[in-house]
Order: sequence, then structure tokens, then C-alpha cells
Amino acid sequence: MKTLLKIGSTVLLSGMMALPVCAQQTAAADAPTAADVPLLQQLQKVEADPALSQAAIKQGAKLSTFCANCHGANGNSTHPDTPNLAGQHPQYLLGQTLKFADGRRRYAFMEGLIKAMRPDEIIAVALYFAGQPVTTKVSPDSAALVEQGRNYFNKVCFRCHGNDGHGSDTYARLAGQQESYVTLTLHRYREGGGIRMDPLMASSTKLMDDETIRAVAAYVASMP
Repeated sequence: MKTLLKIGSTVLLSGMMALPVCAQQTAAADAPTAADVPLLQQLQKVEADPALSQAAIKQGAKLSTFCANCHGANGNSTHPDTPNLAGQHPQYLLGQTLKFADGRRRYAFMEGLIKAMRPDEIIAVALYFAGQPVTTKVSPDSAALVEQGRNYFNKVCFRCHGNDGHGSDTYARLAGQQESYVTLTLHRYREGGGIRMDPLMASSTKLMDDETIRAVAAYVASMP
């Protein structure tokens, strides 16, 4: 806790978009490593025990104040290039956090912050944000662009992120996500550079032009 006070705000998150391949192939690319398993098992243990879960969520609520400057109160970001954490599956949040810890996701501030957190703190924050409601923002883009995004999502993205865009323990919730953040993330996957690393996501986004990316981002931002 003292270490967190020295470092500041922020924690966690998100992978993006679905792939035009079967879910089994995608899962293989994003599967937990052997080093991830103990903490994921501990999360499951806490979730299964109401007393432990309640205590962890209470702890997470306190720790979340460090995240609010970037990810917003209750995990609904006020910065267009910063993801919402609210409503994500706790195992997904935990998995993405562990990627920051070992360099599978790159962002120097996040990497340093996560390494300063105890395992119980990481679990607590994941559980807290997972239970927060998402504040959906209506996209300012044209109805035609949103409809284009809907069509693409329903052909491709739903395979992993679900028809409702709510994701799972493996795949990010896209519904209600920040439009600018989704756009930025898809560009990062498409362009490479090591900030977002997933071979299947890279190959999938190669098939998306700028307008398609904008359309998908506009659509998922409007999803409840």
C-alpha cells in the first residue's frame, strides 16, 4: 500500500477486438502462462467464498482511488484514450494485469505500478472494477457509420466478444468501451510495434481499413 502511494494512479486492462478465426485458435494465442495460473486460481478461490469476496471488493474500492485519475471513478474513464475497466470480467482484468507485469503488454507506468502491488491487491482491484456498471456513451458519429460497425461486429467480432459485446474471462468486454481507445488499440494491433502483441489480432486487423476500424469503435461504444 505504501509503495502504491509513491507511484500514483492507474491499474489494469484491456485487450481488444475479435478475430475472424475460431475461438479455439484465439484462445491458444492468449492463454495464461504457467506463471499466471496460481494467481488466477487464487482469484477463483476468493470469488467462491462470499466473505473473502466481500472483503476483497471493499479493499479494491479503496485501492481504486489510485486508478481514478486515468480510468475514472468506478472504472468509467473520462480520458478518450484510456479504457474503461468497469464491467470487465475479473479473470480478464487479472490476466491483462499480469501481462503488464511481465511485458506481454507494454506501458512503462502500468508495468511499474503492477510490479509494486501485492497479489491480494491485484485481485481486489480486479474484483472491484468487474462489479461496477458501465456508463455507455452515445457515439457522435453518423448513424450510417454505427450501422456499418454493427454489421462488421456481427460477422466477425461476436465470435469471441459475444453478441452483446460483454466478453468473457478470456476476451475483453467491448460494449460501452471508449470509442477513441478502441480505435487506438485496433490501430496498434494492425501496425505492430510491440505495444499490443497478439499474432492473431495483428493478422485480423490487417484486414480492417481505417473506416472499418472507426465504424466498429463507434458501434461498440454505443452498446449497453
